[in-house]
Amino acid sequence: MSMTRIMHVTFNMGIGGTEQVIRQLVTNLPRAEFDNQIVCIDGYIGELGRFVEKADILVSAVKRQPGFDWALIRRLRQKIVTDNVDIVHCHQYTPWIYGWFASFGTGARVILTEHGRFYPDRYRYKAALINPLIALSTHRIVAISHATRDALARYEFIPKSKIRVIYNGIGGLECAKEDVSRLKQKLGIPENHRVMGTVARLDPVKNQVMMLEAFAQVSKKYPHNWLLMVGDGPDRQMLEDKAKELAIDERTIFVGFIDQPALYLAAMDLFLLTSNTEGTSMTLLEAMSLGIPSVVTDVGGNPEIIEQGKTGLVTPIADVDSFARSIEQLIKQPELMTHQGERAQQVFFERFSVASMVENYRRLYQEQNAEEAANG
Repeated sequence: MSMTRIMHVTFNMGIGGTEQVIRQLVTNLPRAEFDNQIVCIDGYIGELGRFVEKADILVSAVKRQPGFDWALIRRLRQKIVTDNVDIVHCHQYTPWIYGWFASFGTGARVILTEHGRFYPDRYRYKAALINPLIALSTHRIVAISHATRDALARYEFIPKSKIRVIYNGIGGLECAKEDVSRLKQKLGIPENHRVMGTVARLDPVKNQVMMLEAFAQVSKKYPHNWLLMVGDGPDRQMLEDKAKELAIDERTIFVGFIDQPALYLAAMDLFLLTSNTEGTSMTLLEAMSLGIPSVVTDVGGNPEIIEQGKTGLVTPIADVDSFARSIEQLIKQPELMTHQGERAQQVFFERFSVASMVENYRRLYQEQNAEEAANG
């Protein structure tokens, strides 16, 4: 079997869901079959990129200039030709455009993975003209959820029949109970108090103001609850001020960015996600791997990941009252919370593990090889 050379084109390899997917792919695909490299077009590699480099995988950076950068296309094309690349796997829309132009006429096949959509989504007249043409000569298009697939068809004018859904996969987390207990003690949380929270960037798109408002409602009836906010971002100071305004600051802990947040996640009895938009939330999957049920908003991939009433609860977007009622429903029925957590862990290993995702992409790449062989 000949080696398949894959060049992943992305913005950068900082900390994020897209970057985690790429990391899992390049480090878990069989080295005997696939030779991976990553090109970052934002001009820097990032934390996960440096991690991948330690696994002896080539990661390079080229600086994209403002406007449409024809020089970037030439540089990518040179790498495709020099490194004899078989597949240019583009992650997100802009890398797809550059990767497609760069690969044109080289014989390299192009794959696009759309990792999620910005909120609010919108039509662009250029997309209606350009995207259907580029999609025709893109060999495979992947969406990380059915919601993302539908958005690609609606807003990017890509034929839905051409789009395949492959869910993101991550490695399951494991944490010792004694380590979790020590963390709660360090944070000042009594063992018999319930903890709910999130691990996310503190950003307007995550709508964490709604999380604070819902927690404030819940706290009036159930005071022995804590809210754990793991992450940092532009909204942090505003959210801290909001917690004081709602008089929940004594039960709300902002811990900032944590490089390895598994213990903080494991300390939660209930995972919360109030986003206005999501692709496939990696931290939601991590919570499931730990057997934690969730309350999430009905956006993006959330309702595909969470089985309503079985692995958690799904509420309408930007509906504080509904979100608070869902939290209360689980608080009032601890046995239901336990059952949903157990089911969440089961579903995670069935559908959202790294092994499942990597195997799906492996088959995708192999289809490309089979088609090339058939075409002579």
